[in-house]
Amino acid sequence: MDDKFNVTYITFNGYVEVQNYRYLYFFIMITVYFLIIFYNSTIVYLIWKHKNLHEPMYIFIAALLINSVILSSAVYPKYLIDFLSDRQIISYSACLFQFFTFYAIGSSEFLLLSVMAYDRYVSICNPLQYPSIMRKNTVCIFLLLAWLVPACHIAIPAILSAKSKLCSFTLKAIFCNNTIYRLQCVSSRVITIYGVVTLVDLAVLPLLFIIFTYAKILFITYRSCKEVKKKAAETCLPHLLVLISYSCLCAYDISIARVESNFPKTARFIMMLQTVFYNPLLNPLIYGLKMKEISKHLKKLFLPAKTPLFMNTAH
Repeated sequence: MDDKFNVTYITFNGYVEVQNYRYLYFFIMITVYFLIIFYNSTIVYLIWKHKNLHEPMYIFIAALLINSVILSSAVYPKYLIDFLSDRQIISYSACLFQFFTFYAIGSSEFLLLSVMAYDRYVSICNPLQYPSIMRKNTVCIFLLLAWLVPACHIAIPAILSAKSKLCSFTLKAIFCNNTIYRLQCVSSRVITIYGVVTLVDLAVLPLLFIIFTYAKILFITYRSCKEVKKKAAETCLPHLLVLISYSCLCAYDISIARVESNFPKTARFIMMLQTVFYNPLLNPLIYGLKMKEISKHLKKLFLPAKTPLFMNTAH
């Protein structure tokens, strides 16, 4: 704690061999961060620019990719500072803000994936009613709820933690995740119970809804024509890949917070990096390669058709 300014500082103790590999870590992280910003922003730009991508499914994809940029920006700049610093510290207020941003944005991904599953269900199983159901106002409401509901949920434990007394100032992590609760002198039963409720509301229930929705799509398309099956495979597969990837990362995050203190530091470090590496990098690649319309515009952007030689030749 800095008594002069009455600021409480938390030390990150999750880094491995920072003194020896600081420049290597810095180079890797700044490269990954640049790729995340570039990949996600490119696809968001294409969706914004081309009118044929102004459909609910692509708007939800854009929201998901914007989430990746925000989530990465909540942790990567601090990584870059820490790798070049002698001490890896953060003020407790900034730590809580990072905690809030990480989990509010992270939780909204499950809700966005739920909305995307519903969108695919209506599009494939009730195509005639799709325009009347997935109207512009409906899409805006879904987006608003996907961002506001998690923010309201995560704000409560963040506020309660801000008022809690700390007895430890060392965090066995590389960013402010669920392990911040171990800094508190007394484990709050209210936060624990509320955490379980939040997990059910923002992860378990959306996940069950997604599984149920895609199971129903699979059942209906199984009895449909080849064209419907092809459409379902092309549009649903990317969402399922993202869902599987993100679910695994959430399991990582929960296990990191629960593992015992004697868990190998290097393994913990690698697991924490995975929670912020894979999804922001994989999402744009999955949607860019697997979504036919997005892939088409990406090819036009980076591989423009060459003008035939005979057209440039004067007759």
